[in-house]
Amino acid sequence: MGVEGSIEYISELLSSMKKKKKKKKQIQTVALKIRMDCEGCARKVKSVLSGVKGAKTVEVDLKQQKAVVTGYVEAKKVLKAAQSTKKKVELWPYVPYTLVSNPYVSQAYDKKAPPNHVRKVADTAAITETTVDDRYTNIFSDENPNACSIM
Repeated sequence: MGVEGSIEYISELLSSMKKKKKKKKQIQTVALKIRMDCEGCARKVKSVLSGVKGAKTVEVDLKQQKAVVTGYVEAKKVLKAAQSTKKKVELWPYVPYTLVSNPYVSQAYDKKAPPNHVRKVADTAAITETTVDDRYTNIFSDENPNACSIM
C-alpha cells in the first residue's frame, strides 16, 4: 500500500467516524387502560393518541376501557399524551390467566378484568409458607407416628 492508499484509507476512516448512525426504532404496541364513559371520550382519546409522534394505528375499545397504539412510539410518551386528556390512565394491567402461575391469589384476581384475564403480578405474590406453618406440618407428619400427641 503506497502513500495514495494510506491517505485514501485514513480519509474513509475519518468520514465514517463523522457519520452518526441512527438506530432504527422498532415497532411497539402500547396498551392503555383509560376511563371512558361515552363515544365522545373515545373520540377524544383516539385523536390525542393519534397525535403522538410515530403512532401508526390507534384502536379504542370503549367496552373494555382499552386503547392500543401501534407504531414507532415509546410507552412513556404515549402514557403522557393519554394523561393530558385528564382521564384516569394506566398501562394495560391484564394478561391471560394461563400466563400467570397463581391466577387466583388476591393481588391477581380482579372482578373488572376482561374474561379469561387477570392482573399481571410478580411471582412474589404467591403464597409462601411461614415457620409457623412448617411447624404444624411437622407435628402431623406421617413419617413420625410419635409426633402427634392427639392420636
